[in-house]
Amino acid sequence: MLYELSRFGHFVGLMLISAGLIGVFIFDVRTRQARTLPVFAEAVRAIGIFYDGLVAPGAILLLASGTVLIVYFHDGWGFLEQPWLVGMIALFLFEFVEGNTITRVYFMKLGRLTREAEKLGRFTPEIDAARQEKVPTFTHFLDLPIVFLIVSLGALRPSSWTHFTVGLLAAIIVATTLTIFLPRLFRSRSGGLLPGSS
Repeated sequence: MLYELSRFGHFVGLMLISAGLIGVFIFDVRTRQARTLPVFAEAVRAIGIFYDGLVAPGAILLLASGTVLIVYFHDGWGFLEQPWLVGMIALFLFEFVEGNTITRVYFMKLGRLTREAEKLGRFTPEIDAARQEKVPTFTHFLDLPIVFLIVSLGALRPSSWTHFTVGLLAAIIVATTLTIFLPRLFRSRSGGLLPGSS
């Protein structure tokens, strides 16, 4: 019974975190499309809702259920002999730490800057500068490819490190491409990242 409950919890956690990250990605793109402050501010608030309402609970549920599954059903430290499982754990821990430091701090900062801009009734240079920060943008765009890689490791359970290595390289390439070209795409359409920020 414990095994079935843990697996169910793991699947629910995966659903929550996946839905949350997809929502965060969509609304992040929406903030880059927004040409008016109310639309921008609403998209920023939606990002916070998805993070706090889906991503964070999903991550906690995955951590708890995954720990139970490893301790009781994968021979404890015996999981170190299974590349797919070690890869999943390593990627999850990276995402857990990165998501609660760089990415979360960045979106909290963006939320604070947005509230300040709403008081002024216009976009500010600080928002424009924040939207151009490369490291949090990259780690944000890395979230979904890493989750897809984690799911592929769990589904296919490869016995070598080739799948992990190729998948990680692909995730980095996708995140780098999005970091370089997505902000430029919306900037080029308006001649600037945000209107009225100068």
